[in-house]
Amino acid sequence: METGDLAKSLRSQDPAVGLRAVGALHRLAEQVEAVAVARARQQGWSWEQIGDALGVSRQSVHAKYGK
Repeated sequence: METGDLAKSLRSQDPAVGLRAVGALHRLAEQVEAVAVARARQQGWSWEQIGDALGVSRQSVHAKYGK
C-alpha cells in the first residue's frame, strides 16, 4: 500500500478499509524498527540503549532481534 493510499484508507468510513490500513501500518513499523535496530547494533549500541530508545526493556528487544 502506497503512502497516499494508506492515508486515504485511514480516513475511510469503512471499518474494513481502515483496519487493513492499520495492519499495513503495523507491518511497516515492524520493518522500519528492524532496520533501525540492526543499524544500531552495527554501530555498537547495547541492547539496553536500543530498549531505552524504543521505550521497552533490553530483554524484550533482545528476545525480538537478538538472533
